[in-house]
Amino acid sequence: MLAFLVIIVGSLFAEQQVQPPPKPNQPDLQRRPTKPPAAGKEEIPPEEDKALSTEEFSFNPLEAEKWLKVGNYYFKMKKYRPAADRYRGATKWNEGYGEAWLRLAETEEKLKDLQAAKEAYNKYLEVAPDAKNAEEIRKKITKLK
Repeated sequence: MLAFLVIIVGSLFAEQQVQPPPKPNQPDLQRRPTKPPAAGKEEIPPEEDKALSTEEFSFNPLEAEKWLKVGNYYFKMKKYRPAADRYRGATKWNEGYGEAWLRLAETEEKLKDLQAAKEAYNKYLEVAPDAKNAEEIRKKITKLK
């Protein structure tokens, strides 16, 4: 009886030490090489990727306000490309949204796309000709030429 007990305990102990091989349909995360972060480039979040988006725009000032707020968040985080995309989206939801045009122009300046910044500033002056900073914006446009 003692010999039988030793055999059972020994077999249980041996089973605990031997690990089954990984199943072929489960990925082995330890063997997978990791990608190094892209140097000098901002990654676009999946929700911002235009290739994945099939959004249709119509006049919706509340949606434009949401897009502007998210753009402001990205701008504060110094992620200018996603911020510009959000501001551009806000202008699609509401073409007469002056603040979105102004923020888009400022972001395009940060991205050093002076032609796009100039166009956005002109659109801002078109939708808000009586703005308090209109004269300052006109001076900025002449400097961008």
